[in-house]
Amino acid sequence: MLIDTHCHLAAAEFAADRDVLVERARLAGVSSIVVPAVDVTSFAKVHDCCARYAGCAPAYGIHPLYVQHAGPDDLATLRDWLARAFDGPQRPLALGEIGLDFFVADRQVERQESFFVEQLRIARDLELPVLLHVRRAVDQVLKNLRRIRVTGGIAHAFNGSRQQAEAFIGLGFKLGFGGALTYPGSTRIRELAAALPLDAIVLETDAPDMPPTWLAGGRNTPAQLPRINAVLAELRGIDASELAKATAFNALEVLPRLRSAD
Repeated sequence: MLIDTHCHLAAAEFAADRDVLVERARLAGVSSIVVPAVDVTSFAKVHDCCARYAGCAPAYGIHPLYVQHAGPDDLATLRDWLARAFDGPQRPLALGEIGLDFFVADRQVERQESFFVEQLRIARDLELPVLLHVRRAVDQVLKNLRRIRVTGGIAHAFNGSRQQAEAFIGLGFKLGFGGALTYPGSTRIRELAAALPLDAIVLETDAPDMPPTWLAGGRNTPAQLPRINAVLAELRGIDASELAKATAFNALEVLPRLRSAD
């Protein structure tokens, strides 16, 4: 089985053919899909999406690129959604997508960090793992994780150094790899994905974003995960089924509530 640990299945880009895409992913061997929110307006959409499709599990959080529109009431809303005792696939799996993004021109560093810290505190209080967005801010994210200890999680779309990878692993995190490793020119990511301990890696698509090389910049979908898995297996010199099994085990280890998302 394959687990897509990061897919924005509730996004508007999938509105026209979501049923078809979920079925294609299922037929391709993708057994579970983690669906993160990005702001409070997306919480209900994520919830309803996961209630509709077996194997989909929600995470709720405020993405760093959405904090400019968020306020204290949004953090209260987030805590409420995460604390609810949802049953089955609606049960909150993790807190995410949260983090820091210093790549964009209008960084709003202090505001990003304030929301990140508050969400880490919520995750700590509720003993939930977190799904991290980290872009040009790896050291700053690690600094806050050392200060506010949470129960691990996933560093989504990891693109740091081996030393930074080991720091995340030491804090109880798995590292997410997806379409970026399918590009021959992405040498650093490919080398890292090939060399890291197998028990530190999970797979993701980040669909509809981060398309693999064979989609030529088009819309990504969760059904691409088997081919991404095959590319990484080749890089690591192991059988694709072995990699699929290992990464699924890793995902279930760091996101234990995923076991009930059926």
